[in-house]
Parts: sequence; C-alpha cells; structure tokens
Amino acid sequence: MTEKRNEYDADLEEIRKKKMKSLLEKKKQETQGALEWPHGTIEVTDQNFDEIIKKYPVVVVDCWAPWCGPCQMVGPVIEALANDYRGKIVFGKLNVDVNQRIAGKYGIMSIPTMLIFKNGSLADQQTGALPREMLEPIVKRFL
Repeated sequence: MTEKRNEYDADLEEIRKKKMKSLLEKKKQETQGALEWPHGTIEVTDQNFDEIIKKYPVVVVDCWAPWCGPCQMVGPVIEALANDYRGKIVFGKLNVDVNQRIAGKYGIMSIPTMLIFKNGSLADQQTGALPREMLEPIVKRFL
C-alpha cells in the first residue's frame, strides 16, 4: 500500500511540475508579446501607417495640417485622450500636407478628420473639430 501511495504521489508531483512549467511558459510568451503603449500621441506617416493600425487593437488617427486653426484647437484634446486612454487606445497624428498617400486613400477632403481603426480596419470616420465631450464617447465605443 505504501509503495502504491508513493507512486501516486510521484505521479501527482510530475503532473504539478508539468502544469507549472506550462503556466510559466504561457506567462513568458504573454510578457514577450505585450504591446509597448506609447505616451501621448504618435506621429503617423505614409511609411508607418499600416504597421501602426495593425499593431494596436484601437487606433485613432487625427488627420491635420499645421496651418489649420480647428486642427490646432483639437490637438490638446487628442493629446489628453491619448494620455487618459494609454494602454487601451493609441492616438496618432497624420500631417496630411506631408503624408498625401494616406490622406488620398481615405478620401480626406476636410480637416480635422479622425479615422478610427479597430483591429486594423477602418471602423469610423469623424470630420470636424469635435470637443472632448463629443469625441470621447465616439472613441470609447470601440473599446
């Protein structure tokens, strides 16, 4: 009986070790694959656009230009949202004067325009200088 008990305990210990090793390996993979979330807004360009919208689950791209007054008004709102939603939503800024390929691809005719991507696909598009009270609920729908 004692011999069977020892065999049973050894089997349980082996199962426990395998399970622990499996859990540690899974945690290690999750940690290695974890996203590095930016602080504040990030610059979006024709060159990095596809990489950014595919990398993060929700991305809001502010299409703007330096000469645009309404764009300048929305800038601080976008920056504040980027800080408040860090780890959940990435906010990027695309200067349409410099990055005309992306602006053309999405038919940006008026600025500011917000392109909202969910899992790499365009999910919504908002045009105009929306105050935070209007923009935030729109963006939160995609969480």
